[in-house]
Amino acid sequence: MKKVIGNIIYKLTEGLSFVLDAIIAIVNFFVTLVATLSSGLAALISAGGCLFIFLMGPFGLYLLFNPVTLFLILFFVIFPILGTKFVSWLKYLKYIFTEYLFDLSEDLIKGRNRSKKFNDYGLKYRTMQEEQRRREQQRRQEEEQRQWEERFKQWNEYQKSQQQYYGGFWGNGQNTGYGGQTFSNPSTDFKNKYESSCQILGLGSDADKYQVKLAYRKKAKQYHPDLNKAADATKKFQEINDAYEFLNDDNIERYKSINK
Repeated sequence: MKKVIGNIIYKLTEGLSFVLDAIIAIVNFFVTLVATLSSGLAALISAGGCLFIFLMGPFGLYLLFNPVTLFLILFFVIFPILGTKFVSWLKYLKYIFTEYLFDLSEDLIKGRNRSKKFNDYGLKYRTMQEEQRRREQQRRQEEEQRQWEERFKQWNEYQKSQQQYYGGFWGNGQNTGYGGQTFSNPSTDFKNKYESSCQILGLGSDADKYQVKLAYRKKAKQYHPDLNKAADATKKFQEINDAYEFLNDDNIERYKSINK
């Protein structure tokens, strides 16, 4: 009897998974569509759309402050934000319900006792999401570090070629090499990025790696979205993570060498 019930639950869960996947795909499509239209409208406004409306006189003002127009503006601003959160919530529900039911059906079919509670699946999902964010942050950090290394490498090679062909010339600005390829000294951009990252963490540019870690822990705790419910908490938290990723040991040493 348990095997029969387990098989029924398994089939029903497959159907539930299919339905939720379809709902998520549909909502995600409309969120992407509205976000694209919203970006187009923002570009139109920045290109002088509001000025054009004002030039239309009273009719333009009526059109701008019409309730329907205001509703559409709010819709295009708010819907992508709420829609993205709704998609994330649907993915969360799909995971915890389907995983719970799949495991339940498997336990019934195989005659095993239940070892997991329903709340365990929510915790597992959040852990998986956190691990995915951590891997993505690490990937971004490695890619950004690779780009900086490549820029400094190209600049150093260009300087060596100038020294060889022009008797010790060392440029500090932007120069053009053979084949019309342009090389620019990345030191200024690097210093600006480094000092901006320090400011985000509330540090001076002479901070060492231990001060960076302490400042990051303090700021991350202050602006973590689970603890801080301010509207800009998520954005601030991402900026803090980006700054901390940039202020790694290699970049600290590079900044010190540039400022010698």
